[in-house]
Amino acid sequence: MEFKPFEEKIWLSSPTMHGEEIEYVNEAYTTNWMSTVGKNINNVEALIAEKVGCKHSVALASGTAALHLCVKLAGEKLYGIPKAGEGALRGHKVFCSDVTFSATVNPICYEGGEPVFIDTEYDTWNMDPAALEKAFEIYPDVRLVVLVHLYGVPGKIDEIKAICAKHNALLLEDAAESLGASYKGVQTGKFGDYSAISFNGNKIITGSSGGMFLTESLADAEKVRKWSTQSREAASWYQHEEIGYNYRMSNVIAGVVRGQIPYLEEHISQKKAIFERYKEGFKDLPVKMNPFDAENSEPNYWLSCIIIDKEAMCRQVRSDSEALYISEDGKSCPTEILEAISALNAEGRPVWKPMHSQPIFRRNDFITALGSGRAKTNAYIDGNFSDVGTDIFERGLCLPSDNKMTPEQQDVIIAVVRNCFGK
Repeated sequence: MEFKPFEEKIWLSSPTMHGEEIEYVNEAYTTNWMSTVGKNINNVEALIAEKVGCKHSVALASGTAALHLCVKLAGEKLYGIPKAGEGALRGHKVFCSDVTFSATVNPICYEGGEPVFIDTEYDTWNMDPAALEKAFEIYPDVRLVVLVHLYGVPGKIDEIKAICAKHNALLLEDAAESLGASYKGVQTGKFGDYSAISFNGNKIITGSSGGMFLTESLADAEKVRKWSTQSREAASWYQHEEIGYNYRMSNVIAGVVRGQIPYLEEHISQKKAIFERYKEGFKDLPVKMNPFDAENSEPNYWLSCIIIDKEAMCRQVRSDSEALYISEDGKSCPTEILEAISALNAEGRPVWKPMHSQPIFRRNDFITALGSGRAKTNAYIDGNFSDVGTDIFERGLCLPSDNKMTPEQQDVIIAVVRNCFGK
């Protein structure tokens, strides 16, 4: 079946502007507050704190910067203040979600920590509590856990928080993708000892860049604000007692975020409609939408994804940079579907590749519900093997989820996916 490509590209998820943004940007310009202080920053911090329900927030240059300062603060709380040039986590392991973007993990390395990756569960595609408990059995001295809410879907928060409390560990919440999502009526970003969100250009609301550190502690918020402005001390000259960073959000970027915040719920509603339309369009295909706990959580539906049933997968192999497949009647695979979507002039993506499979982290431990996931496929080793994250990666893909996509355009994408299965 032939499909005509879209004249204008359909993106995975792109910024949606409304007009108020430019007013606040112009305000920064006309008042000459073209800096990392100003009214826009103050307003954004207050609005996000109110939305999430936390007491304090600090506007930063990116979600990665926010995560880095979460990690640094947690490291100093746990292990003391390091010497200049040494990371706050030097010599210490940190448990981290396995299926995530590298920005979750890199800040651990910035501070000299060693990420230990925790396998995923099928119910939400997030950190598996059983694997986390097993990790504490193997590494009982670990005191820091980094949880990600993948694609805007809350993880199993109650179980993970209980395990962290049992083992006296701090919980950092990477809510970069999940602003506006909730668990048992509470917003994500509220559950961690420290939490971070992102306003990157593809997020549910955007500043083109930017992020936010969230906390209940005024002292911690003040510490992060100090670190983010080069750790300048109270002196008329530049005086420094700590290593600092140029991490503060620009008042211009804050203007864009300020104009976006009133539209968060509208964007979530649009994303949900896209998810539901895909779900209806694929109901007779051997695929499932990315799952969530409908009883306890409400995602923000940032990205709509599918996972292909095992028996409906055609043969597919991947290297570190390329993929091959053999087309089969009635079957398909992520590579075939993504090629078909790309031919439409639309953007899809594979599911995020698990961190334990990334070349840079292949020597880091990876823990499943059954124990270490390393070297478990040897022919001389008996027993079961589990690697949920890799299975989701091999069978899953992210569909075009841009909220400016029309229903008619989405219907074409649905038809293309159906065609891959011979429907």
